[in-house]
Amino acid sequence: MKVLVTGSAGFIGMHVSKALCKKGYEVIGLDNLNSYYDVELKYARLTELGIDRREIMDNVKIAGKNGFSFYKLDLNNASSIYELFGNEKFDQIIHLAAQAGVRYSVTNPREYINSNMVGFFNILEGVRHHQVRRLLYASSSSVYGLNSKVPFSIEDKTDSPASLYAATKKSNELMAHAYSHLFGMPTMGVRFFTVYGPWGRPDMALFKFTRNIIEGRPIEIYNNGEMLRDFTYVDDVVGGLVQMVEQSWPETYNLQNIGRSEPVNLMDFVGEIEKCTGISAKKEMKPLQQGDVTSTYADVTGLKEQFNYSPKVSIEEGVGQFVSWYRNYYK
Repeated sequence: MKVLVTGSAGFIGMHVSKALCKKGYEVIGLDNLNSYYDVELKYARLTELGIDRREIMDNVKIAGKNGFSFYKLDLNNASSIYELFGNEKFDQIIHLAAQAGVRYSVTNPREYINSNMVGFFNILEGVRHHQVRRLLYASSSSVYGLNSKVPFSIEDKTDSPASLYAATKKSNELMAHAYSHLFGMPTMGVRFFTVYGPWGRPDMALFKFTRNIIEGRPIEIYNNGEMLRDFTYVDDVVGGLVQMVEQSWPETYNLQNIGRSEPVNLMDFVGEIEKCTGISAKKEMKPLQQGDVTSTYADVTGLKEQFNYSPKVSIEEGVGQFVSWYRNYYK
């Protein structure tokens, strides 16, 4: 089977690509390598997949290792995307590329429309016109927005987004629904809940907290620490996605939550980082930021029943793995 993984130089994309290659799939990675955060980290992830950065050029296929190949390509380039679909004849798509970040969407809204809306439309059109068997795409727990009922279920209403980022992810789900209905395209939207682990994004809490604590700088604690997050280790997320690739699902529109389903208080999370680093954090208490929500909590009943999903990595183990990776990577 040939699988396209968009966002393959990203955090989850790299891990998913690695896992699929280990299982013998031919994996084509795609990423535009933008500068939203440190591009060197993206190149380093591609090195893990056997890609020599010196060979990377726009819209040129580069061979890696274990069946992985890579294209530097922007999802907004519709003609190049359609050409890619025509040349490669993908069996399945795992669409992870997106402009991420809730707070960034407050100050840079256009980036989210271009990447998350136009880019997703081009993927849908590629799937439609090139007989791709199935589309698996990243949504987000942010679509639950201002919902107060917990845990969050895929049956809940998601019409109160608290950020433009959330609105674009909800729009992706609606676009996928329309294409599934009109063209019989099997789609699966996966709502991720605060994924963390080695090779994670520098704009996320674990990375920022670890960096500042180790460097002796203060960390910003929003809403005075009164926040709950359903932190989910990347290996558990990847395991769930691989199960979706390998198992059958209804030939229609599908949605699933993927999380640990055990929300953790933000201050307890910080405490775990302090234990793993052996350093007490300097804390600056801040109000709730625009676009943020106070808690996330995944109901993963459907994922357990349909795909035998069972997250295994505890917060203690997961944070320890990240801190170990961080210290090794940044020496």
